[in-house]
Amino acid sequence: MAAAEVEGLGYSEEAPSHGHSFVKKTFTRPTNCHQCAEYIWGLVSQGFFCEVCNFLVHEKCIKTILIPCVSLAASCVENPVAHCLSEEKSIKGKFCNVCRKKIHEAPGLHCEVCDYFIHDYCQEFAVPNCVDGATYDPWSQLHTITTHHNNREGNLPAHSKCFKCKKACWSPDCLTGMRCCWCGLTAHSSCVTSLAKESLNCSFGKLEPIFLPPHAVSIPRTQISQVNFIGLKSKENLPHHMLYRTEEARALAVSDDWSSTVCGESVAVLGGVEASKELEETMHLVIKTRDEKRKEKSTKEKEKETEEELIKVFDGYNSLRKRLFRTITVNKYCTKEELLAAAMKAFVVSQDSKNFYLLDVYADCDSEREVEIQDPYPVQSLVRKEGRRPAILLGLRDSENDSGIIKVWARKLQVGQTKIVLTVNASTTTEQVIEQALTDFGLEDNPDLYELVKVTLDCGRVTETVLNREDIPWEVLKRRGFESVRLMELTRFYLQLLEDPHGPDVALFVGNLPQNLSHKNYETILLDCLDPESKFSSLGPIYYEYGSMVITFDNSTSAIAAYEQLQGRVYEDKKLMVIMLPTLEPEMIPSKTVPLLVFVNVKSGGCQGLQLISSFRKLLNPYQVFDLSNGGPLPGLYVFRKIVKYRILVCGGDGTIGWVLQCLDNVGQDSQCSNPPCAIVPLGTGNDLARVLRWGSGYSGDEDPLSLLRDVIEAEEIRLDRWTVVFRPLTDEGAVLDGGKAPVVSAQTNENNAQIFVMNNYFGLGLDADLCLDFHNAREEKPEKFNSRNYNKGVYVKVSLRKMVGRKMCKDLHKVLKLEVDGVNVELPPIEGIIILNIMSWGSGANPWGPEKDDRFSKPNHWDGNLEVVGVTGMVHMGQIQSGLRSAVRIAQGSHIKIHMTREIPVQVDGEPWIQPAGDIVVLKSALKATMLKKQKYKVKRRNTAPPTNLPTTPIRAGSTPIPQVPQSAPYISRSHHLGGGPGTSTVSSSAPPTAGPSGSVPPSTSPPLNLADLCDSPTHATAV
Repeated sequence: MAAAEVEGLGYSEEAPSHGHSFVKKTFTRPTNCHQCAEYIWGLVSQGFFCEVCNFLVHEKCIKTILIPCVSLAASCVENPVAHCLSEEKSIKGKFCNVCRKKIHEAPGLHCEVCDYFIHDYCQEFAVPNCVDGATYDPWSQLHTITTHHNNREGNLPAHSKCFKCKKACWSPDCLTGMRCCWCGLTAHSSCVTSLAKESLNCSFGKLEPIFLPPHAVSIPRTQISQVNFIGLKSKENLPHHMLYRTEEARALAVSDDWSSTVCGESVAVLGGVEASKELEETMHLVIKTRDEKRKEKSTKEKEKETEEELIKVFDGYNSLRKRLFRTITVNKYCTKEELLAAAMKAFVVSQDSKNFYLLDVYADCDSEREVEIQDPYPVQSLVRKEGRRPAILLGLRDSENDSGIIKVWARKLQVGQTKIVLTVNASTTTEQVIEQALTDFGLEDNPDLYELVKVTLDCGRVTETVLNREDIPWEVLKRRGFESVRLMELTRFYLQLLEDPHGPDVALFVGNLPQNLSHKNYETILLDCLDPESKFSSLGPIYYEYGSMVITFDNSTSAIAAYEQLQGRVYEDKKLMVIMLPTLEPEMIPSKTVPLLVFVNVKSGGCQGLQLISSFRKLLNPYQVFDLSNGGPLPGLYVFRKIVKYRILVCGGDGTIGWVLQCLDNVGQDSQCSNPPCAIVPLGTGNDLARVLRWGSGYSGDEDPLSLLRDVIEAEEIRLDRWTVVFRPLTDEGAVLDGGKAPVVSAQTNENNAQIFVMNNYFGLGLDADLCLDFHNAREEKPEKFNSRNYNKGVYVKVSLRKMVGRKMCKDLHKVLKLEVDGVNVELPPIEGIIILNIMSWGSGANPWGPEKDDRFSKPNHWDGNLEVVGVTGMVHMGQIQSGLRSAVRIAQGSHIKIHMTREIPVQVDGEPWIQPAGDIVVLKSALKATMLKKQKYKVKRRNTAPPTNLPTTPIRAGSTPIPQVPQSAPYISRSHHLGGGPGTSTVSSSAPPTAGPSGSVPPSTSPPLNLADLCDSPTHATAV
């Protein structure tokens, strides 16, 4: 395969031919070609069929096939990366990337970071070609790096068109077409190689402005897979006898009427019918129906009419135990050498045939089992059992097998070719292999600077072992071959530098420790859990209020040992949380790229969080997407601490957003970007902040995740005022009474027993907080039920009805409160609750402040430095506010609010409720600022052709991306009583006059006029300082 050919498909340049074993096939039903996606027409022998992987193809398409057979695919992958397989579930409408059959009503798995789907029982032959999101190379320069497409075959979106020929390249009936996991480019597999040179390199498509480039991410060279770095809970490998979970799964393996490729216990790439029968016989589940017997009888009669015979081949004792085999078709009168050659070809064995032998599987174990098959007529001499095909075992010789070949790959070395084949023998040491490999790669460095790593590919897993200098690589490979010849072929060696390109600093995030301990105490706890050889080099930063910290090691060996030791440790009945963190290299990020850091609260919105995090991991680099249930926001913020400019997307409710903003406050001083702008995907119940910023009332699951990310790219930055709420109880102890308790995580306590909170949305006293407290208590009692937005709202309604007829705790609230705003005492009307608003959305989208009217108050917004104080007179009044029938009672507007309480009252800050004892409450402007991203209201429809250069451009709003010819200064409003339609019409103009046309006059603007209200939503001081 040519280099240009394989680059587009993700395989190495030295990859051999496709490896398919095609035979002519007569199809009895409409069938699509897997190469061109068109129907295979004809009456008899219409097309070809691969006996190994079920690949169906036209005769005319055979010459253009580049997709390797599943028997060869794993050995063609240059940089193997294990898939992050999900928990077993029912997957509909997808095709298995191993056996190419539809996954229908059977257990299936899919990768969380790429579109790779397999049957549960096909996991044995999974190809480890997952997306590699960390390819940092310290010897490469940014301007010389090119990223190839991460193409995945089949399961394309409906109506996908080929980028090259513009024809449909998808099919609902078969596995066909190629799609890049990152940029989304789709093409026929035959068209991929004919793409223009610039199209062979992936530009990350429409998400390039926020995509974290893989060459900017570095992970330590460890045995730990990317599953552990991204915090994914992957599927545990099941015992092979447990892979058939249901009768449907077993029926699927024997029900296909045109394909002979199914699997046995785990998978068998051919002869699955026989494998399934042997498995059932072992489990005493053999039930032969009349149809099965008739089919066997018919097959035997057909075989008697020919001179060929189908034989099962096991590639070692390990495969024999698992019932994993392939089948070969040979002449009944072939020689032993021909039979051996056919068996080696079935497993794509590249070693010398003299190193292997054949045994009869069904021979008498006591006498002839270990006797090799000999001429003449070896096929005729095979022992046959009723209902089974003859079977042979392909074995590797031991004593006579003194030499062979090994494959050595160059890992992150500056060489021309990346793979060589070396001839070795039983006396060739690792040191000699390194010296020979350096010579063949054209490197003249000191061999002591390099090491040899054995890499084993098995069941989609990637296992690495560093060889000692005295080890014999050929003996290491032979031990693998005794278990399975196929796995021997999938074992390779890598030549790499002793020095890890990642660098000396390897960081672990450790959580679930007690909060607010001293630095010395944390260090003592960790040292007690670690061996002396695993001691860390530095401890910090420490996030005291969360009981979390980052520990750094000088080398990856110590870090791995510490990771394994801390993984299962328990301290004070809590299991420690340990995450190995990647490292970002800011100099490798293009200047036009502003990476997006994604946080997803998978517990919000039912299953919507799980769906979103899987989609974002596929659309973006998996190392820029973090699960908040695995360490919270702190690990992600620490990873991005060196990035000068980036954005954040928070998927969750208002509480999740407040959590992320609070963590930003804690890590801001240690980060290059202390105030990154935040966008929102609303997954909570109220989602009031998301409503104000136009992100919607709640994510329904129907929105395309790609559209959500594009909205983040186009969003404008806007400032959000934040406020400090200080509670000073009158009691000496300052303790909270038994009616409730104040949140511990989000509050800070000083020496005067005052509790300090940061408010983003609103602060309530009385009736509103009492209702919120009852809902909070109900959720604490049965949290498993609160997994739906509609259920949560139903509980709110139920609690509200109880409040209407029950005891009124907040009656005559105005008599126990004293309100002072900006130093002025405010007389309160008869009310049962007070709400202090920072944003004009409360209670799932209601606006208590109400519409604008002529009064003494100015129009409110969330960046004006003022708070709005309103009151509610009762539960009926609250219901009318939420239904839009009435507004709340406007009380005051100011920036410094003081409230004195003479008795305990329910309070809530951003939805966190508790019973606050008598005392003083002070709300003042916080020094902490937040920059948010507001979704664009109008989307500009771009024309296919460039507009003339002499036309003026549309004025822009502050914070948005500037358009050429328009200064970046803030727009201003000019009043004109006779412009475009009548008195009072507002227009927007730049601080500089528009560019004049050729005649000297200013051409009229063709853009739609902006609404005055929309203009006011974008203040000139949008970006926080």
